[in-house]
Amino acid sequence: MRGIRRAFGATVALDGVDLSVAPGEICALIGENGAGKSTLVSILAGALAPDAGTMTIDGAPYVPRSPLDARRAGVAMIYQELSLAPHLSVMENILLGVEPMRYGLVDWPRMREQAARALAELGHRDISPDAQVGLLSLATQQLVEIARALAVGCRVLVLDEPTSSLGRDDVRRLFALLARLKAQGHAIVYISHFIEEVKEVADRFVVLRDGRNVGGAATAGASHDEIVRLMVGGSGDELFHRSARTPGDAILTVTGFEPGGASFELRRGEVFGIAGLVGSGRTRLLRALFGLAPVQSGQVRVGVYSGGADPHTRWQQGMGMLSEDRKAEGLALALSVADNLTITRLAPLGAAGLVWPERQRDAAKKWVERLGVRCADVRQPAAELSGGNQQKVALARLLHHDVDVLVLDEPTRGIDVGSKAQIYRVVDALVTSAEPRKAVLMVSSYLPELLGLCDRIAVMRRGRLGAPQPAANRSEHELMMAATGGGPGA
Repeated sequence: MRGIRRAFGATVALDGVDLSVAPGEICALIGENGAGKSTLVSILAGALAPDAGTMTIDGAPYVPRSPLDARRAGVAMIYQELSLAPHLSVMENILLGVEPMRYGLVDWPRMREQAARALAELGHRDISPDAQVGLLSLATQQLVEIARALAVGCRVLVLDEPTSSLGRDDVRRLFALLARLKAQGHAIVYISHFIEEVKEVADRFVVLRDGRNVGGAATAGASHDEIVRLMVGGSGDELFHRSARTPGDAILTVTGFEPGGASFELRRGEVFGIAGLVGSGRTRLLRALFGLAPVQSGQVRVGVYSGGADPHTRWQQGMGMLSEDRKAEGLALALSVADNLTITRLAPLGAAGLVWPERQRDAAKKWVERLGVRCADVRQPAAELSGGNQQKVALARLLHHDVDVLVLDEPTRGIDVGSKAQIYRVVDALVTSAEPRKAVLMVSSYLPELLGLCDRIAVMRRGRLGAPQPAANRSEHELMMAATGGGPGA
């Protein structure tokens, strides 16, 4: 890709970007949200047309007219936000658009066989080709997306945050698969915000910032801080900002709670983290606490309120939840930034059930500025924002509602280092300088995040929550051992 330029109105997303990948090479494309990565690979995958620039594959001109055209040319794309048809089966999704035909009809036995072969290559023969995709977990859906990219063969494979919903074992299988594809001569573009992943899986990296190339090198000789400095234009030393904390009275008390076998207290001025593998029951526990999943037994006390509740009641009691799936649950993408931000608390914005647009805009602007949300205007649809900015809007809703307990499920999933640092600073301020001080309960698959941000951490394994321990007494190795059943702590 040479001199690629793309503008959306007055906004220049790409300004003369170059990217080249050799056969048998894995090149990491990194940068903050809004840097232009997704736009660049969307052009490569045929979803967007460039305003200027050229592309070639094996020296021949490459001008895809559609994603299907790109697939037929050997370019397979796996987007960060899943692009599956939830009402169709696994095999229908994997072969969508390239279904095997016989006598003018879909050859279902052959389709099932091809889908099963693609799933087996990923090490997941346990996924049924006949299963309905919408009923599968987010991690399993991501595996279906990867299988779809591989099913029809490809010369160029583009992966946009492919591990964001995968467990440790699935990540290992994916990396092993990428190594095999690399050995077979595939050219692979790998997008990730996890620098340690980039250093492990990629041969070299290219950094975009503000729609331009700002650097790149072999991953073997680059340090974590050097890569972050290129991404954000500064040092990454203060990623996890922590002020002095003195936890206060318990604001959330959980006793003998099922699901999860959970018993713990969450205090004002505290960040309480839950570690564990994907599928361990972490999200189910949070959803049950918030009233989104059935409660089998136990007691929950939020402030002065005790007993079970639905999500609406939890909001009224002072508890707000940030879902791990911002696309399906975290945001109403068709609505504006202002609507998404204020939708759970409209009373201060007008009288007699009315919302004054000026008041709503002012309220939204305050949080947009505080969290550094990049948007043209608070009236811009949330769907037009980058993933990191969408996540900030979802978090800003909890701040606008002024809840006392923030329940955060994978709060930085799929967002860049700069956006992560902003969210970490906001969370730290909520438990240290807000009046009154808030309490944060968070689940994260990123262990450095838990260790850097939390005061106490509990590990969940096979649906059971272990006893919390001070984060200062835990390490990544010990947390992973506890999560996998290989050591104490769970």
